[in-house]
Amino acid sequence: MIAQKKPLTILLASPRGFCAGVDRAIQIVERALERYGRPVYVRHEIVHNRFVVENLEAQGAIFVDELDEVPDDRPVVFSAHGVPKSVPAEATRRNLLYVDATCPLVSKVHREAERHAQSGRTVILIGHAGHPEVIGTMGQLPPGKVVLVEDAAQAETLAVADPDNLAYATQTTLSVDDTTGIVAALRRRFPSIQGPKMEDICYATTNRQAAVKAIAERCDAMVVIGAPNSSNSMRLVEVAANYGCAKSRLVQRAVDMDWEWLGDARRLGITAGASAPELLVDELIEACRTRYEVTVEEVRTTEESVVFKLPRALVA
Repeated sequence: MIAQKKPLTILLASPRGFCAGVDRAIQIVERALERYGRPVYVRHEIVHNRFVVENLEAQGAIFVDELDEVPDDRPVVFSAHGVPKSVPAEATRRNLLYVDATCPLVSKVHREAERHAQSGRTVILIGHAGHPEVIGTMGQLPPGKVVLVEDAAQAETLAVADPDNLAYATQTTLSVDDTTGIVAALRRRFPSIQGPKMEDICYATTNRQAAVKAIAERCDAMVVIGAPNSSNSMRLVEVAANYGCAKSRLVQRAVDMDWEWLGDARRLGITAGASAPELLVDELIEACRTRYEVTVEEVRTTEESVVFKLPRALVA
């Protein structure tokens, strides 16, 4: 006698997956391959997702850590996370053909930081040490002009030479709630601190976190599809846990799913970080269908219509 499958309701968070900046960055690599032929070099992972990187490698992209690995006669693409000013300067010195795939929302943070530094302010950057976006943003300013703060505790003990001449900026992929607390601490301690008119945390990060908040309490378990080095994906795991679904974890793709961990869960929340393709969501749902009698309920909290233009060099 065939054992009957247990029922499983999947609450599918929406929006999820690719954001406009990630979509643009991937298109830039694909267009560069069409225009310039194989290989096209890419400095760092174009976005933080192994599946995406391997797919582009199959098309002829070569991913490298630094520019000195790029031959003089081949084009190079800079990743969506942004790069320090020294990188395009070195590419220009070598006469390399380069295309900058930095997300426009990250570029906005770069411009804000530069504007504050030019006005004589020290910039406090809220972000995670070592993340490529943070390295890129800090690399827009001269040494000593930017100070990194990672959490509220650091904000409470921060010492600066000129407390009346400060501004803050943030990494675009942070937890909205955590960042609100850090900004509140900075504003309390430094009342004259300047900040962006709109928060630097990008629309996609905010929307994906809001979608997770909307379903977390209803879920017995939550899976975030994404990469462990993806800041926005890791924040989604934290948000799920903080908003009522303690059983939350990151999974890169269906083959990595620990079905024993799922246990007797009847309601599974699924979302995907901004650099994870929808294909991986479909793959996980199909894997669930082989084990459970699945019902899918999509919970949409907002519509997204943002599209970023490609660089002119790849459009003409």
